[in-house]
Amino acid sequence: MDALIAPQPDPERQAYAAELAHVLENAVDALPEAYRIVFALRDVEGLSTSETAAGLSLGEEAVKTRLHRARAMLRRALAEQFGAASAQAFQFHAPRCDRVVSAVLAKIAEGA
Repeated sequence: MDALIAPQPDPERQAYAAELAHVLENAVDALPEAYRIVFALRDVEGLSTSETAAGLSLGEEAVKTRLHRARAMLRRALAEQFGAASAQAFQFHAPRCDRVVSAVLAKIAEGA
């Protein structure tokens, strides 16, 4: 029997995506206006550096610098918000790892 694939992600993934979008929107909204505008035009709207520069009456180097700084500010803001959670997400769980390694080695031994 073929497995059915839902056309939409499960409710847990939908809730996670909505929460993540909210956090990202808040972080972008907190950027200083000069950086937020450049970030929105380049990374959200997909304009090129030259299009962004022309639209804002800036040089291309200024657009590149502001975009770089905006991304750095966003990384810092997100790291502050998710710092504790991200540290827990990638913890090494030795007992679980030992069980997984034992199971894999047992399967290998069965096949040999």
